[in-house]
Amino acid sequence: MALVETPRLVLREMERGDAAALLAVFDDDYARRFYPEMTSEVAAAEWIERNRARYASDGFGLWAVIDKASGALIGDCGPTWQDAGGMRVLEIGYHIAPQSRGRGYALEAGRAAMAFGFAETNEPLIGSIVATDNASSASVARRLHQDVRSYVNARGLDRFLFFTRREQHVSA
Repeated sequence: MALVETPRLVLREMERGDAAALLAVFDDDYARRFYPEMTSEVAAAEWIERNRARYASDGFGLWAVIDKASGALIGDCGPTWQDAGGMRVLEIGYHIAPQSRGRGYALEAGRAAMAFGFAETNEPLIGSIVATDNASSASVARRLHQDVRSYVNARGLDRFLFFTRREQHVSA
């Protein structure tokens, strides 16, 4: 079932059969630098189950990103609750397969997920958490959000929180 659609993408709940396709999203050195646990279908299946649990408890989570033209799963994107330096944040996460990067899919999916988040919650701001050395994700987040601040996460790692306040959000 499509939860969100854009001109080129369908965002739908992840299914248990998506594990192999989801694993391919993280199948390069750049992605594994930030997600080293994503090395097996078992890890991908656990990722899917965590998100399916979020659908049940929160009504949303990371969704499968489907390319309308090919019908292929090319990534994931969606809102999840995260801790950003002691502040609970509705975060838009996004991950796109290596062969599909650089085409604006992360930004397109992120904008749709953020619009969903503002429409379906009362959150005053929505953000994206990015490792300070993840230039690709930071580039998307700069175009997705209105502001940024730095913080240190619970593991002592430097992070950026890019964010948009409700009053700054303009629906597409």
